[in-house]
Amino acid sequence: MLNLGILISGRGSNMESILKSIKKKKIPIKPVVVISNKPNAKGLKIAEKLGVNVEVIESKGFKGSRWQYDKKIIEILTKYGVTQKNGLVCLAGFMRIISPEFVKKYKNRIINIHPALLPAFPGLDSQKQALDYGVKYSGCTVHFVDSGMDTGAIIIQSIVKIKENDTEETLSKRILKEEHRIYPEAVNLFARKKINVSKRRAIIS
Repeated sequence: MLNLGILISGRGSNMESILKSIKKKKIPIKPVVVISNKPNAKGLKIAEKLGVNVEVIESKGFKGSRWQYDKKIIEILTKYGVTQKNGLVCLAGFMRIISPEFVKKYKNRIINIHPALLPAFPGLDSQKQALDYGVKYSGCTVHFVDSGMDTGAIIIQSIVKIKENDTEETLSKRILKEEHRIYPEAVNLFARKKINVSKRRAIIS
C-alpha cells in the first residue's frame, strides 16, 4: 500500500476531507504524516485527532534556499516511508512554492488542488480573478505539480457556475465544497494506479 504525506499551512480542510475518506476505507492508501510550515496551523490538531503523525518545519525566519528547506521536508517524508517509489505527496493549502529539485525527486508523485479551472487563473486570488474577468463558470482543478505555477498535468476538474450576485467569499465557499469532493477522488485514482501521465496529459484508465 502507498504511503501518503500531506503538506499544510493552515486549517487543512482538504487534508481533512482526504483523511476522512481514507478512514471510511474509500481510498487504499496509508496516511503516515502531515507536515506544516507553521507551528500554529489548525490542521495539525485535526490530523492528530484522525490518528495521523504530525511534524512542523517552520519556514518563518528560515535563512536557507527553497531547496535547503525542501530537503528537510524530504527527510521527514522519507522517515515515514513516503518515497519516490512508494509515496504520494498532497499539497493542501501549503503556502510555499516548492523547489524544482523537490518536484524532480518526486516526479508525478506530488498533487495539488487549485480553486479555478486551469489553465485559467493560476496563482493567488483565483476566485477574484474569475469575478473580475466576468467569466460565467469557474471551479477547481486537481493537478500534478511540476516546476511551473499551476501548470502540471490535470487529473480532475469540477465546474461551478458563477451567480450574478457572487462575491469572492460566496464563490470560494461553493468551490471549496467541490474541492472537498474531487481531491479525495483524485487520491483514490492515484492509489489504485488509474492515472498514467503522457506529456501534458493525465490519462485516467
